[in-house]
Amino acid sequence: MFRLTATECKMRKITLSRYLIEQQHQGTISGDLRLLITLVSRAVHAISVAVGKGALAGVLGEAGSDNVQGEAQKKLDVIANEILLEANEWGGHLAAMASEEMDDPHVIPNRYPRGEYLLMFDPLDGSSNIDVNISVGTIFSVLQCPEGVVDIDEKAFLQPGTRQLAAGYAVYGAATLLVLTLGNGVNTFTLDRENGNFVLTQANMRIPEDTKEFAINASNIRWWEAPVRRYIDEANAGKSGPRGKDFNMRWVGSMVADVHRILTRGGVFLYPKDTKDSDKPGKLRLMYEANPMAFIVEQAGGAASTGRERIMEIEPTALHQRVPVILGSRNEVERLVAYHAS
Repeated sequence: MFRLTATECKMRKITLSRYLIEQQHQGTISGDLRLLITLVSRAVHAISVAVGKGALAGVLGEAGSDNVQGEAQKKLDVIANEILLEANEWGGHLAAMASEEMDDPHVIPNRYPRGEYLLMFDPLDGSSNIDVNISVGTIFSVLQCPEGVVDIDEKAFLQPGTRQLAAGYAVYGAATLLVLTLGNGVNTFTLDRENGNFVLTQANMRIPEDTKEFAINASNIRWWEAPVRRYIDEANAGKSGPRGKDFNMRWVGSMVADVHRILTRGGVFLYPKDTKDSDKPGKLRLMYEANPMAFIVEQAGGAASTGRERIMEIEPTALHQRVPVILGSRNEVERLVAYHAS
């Protein structure tokens, strides 16, 4: 496993390109997957520039359209989606792409060479926060295209999260971060805005097994199921309650920001099943959000569940399928799973 201390990261100045080449030499990834992730990182850089300009570039506000889920799109949703499509369709590494912002998969045009991988992404997670200058991000996941598939459609993407080859997310905040797993741990790269390189700044990240923090949208309390209500009530009871310790609640409303905080210092993130809309089993999308984040969290020693099953073992039935999400510090996730079971 790739292990470096923070001091070693700073001394060696390992760029993302060098890291990926070393991983290829070690046999962790193929050359095509290395180049694919490189192109994704270039798209992330371009999105970071657009987000950073904000009102100066006229990119804030509504786009005047809805995505496939019927949600109003922001201008930057559309811009980020186009950046990712244009950056990745010509490289010869992909067979198709799927996005939270598109109804159907984007098959690589015939004028470009076609590769063996599938790329899925949420181009701008937390975009409702754009206009108030709160951190947003990009989430992505890579799958192998099923062997023998020529006419690619939605079915090619319907693979459980355990088959992911790589996953990552970017955070566009005070610094632009790219968090990546290739299935052998989790590493964070920081964009050096002066030279455009992503540089390794945190290697082999680990989520503490225990925590005193949770992240949940408390405005939905009246729709929570009993296991979630029990967990939050016990946490809010503090030292005098059954948990015997005080908890803090943190909620940004941008999944990448909330999960990155948990990855950095521990905690549990909940967007659980509730009774607000009985037609929706959950809020977050399995393919674009839950699976890649679950892969990252598990690779960092955490756990990810719907409350009833491991997220990465779900057999997808639809490209835009929604699921409940509970992830973060392992012991807290296991407690919530136990509450659901009882």
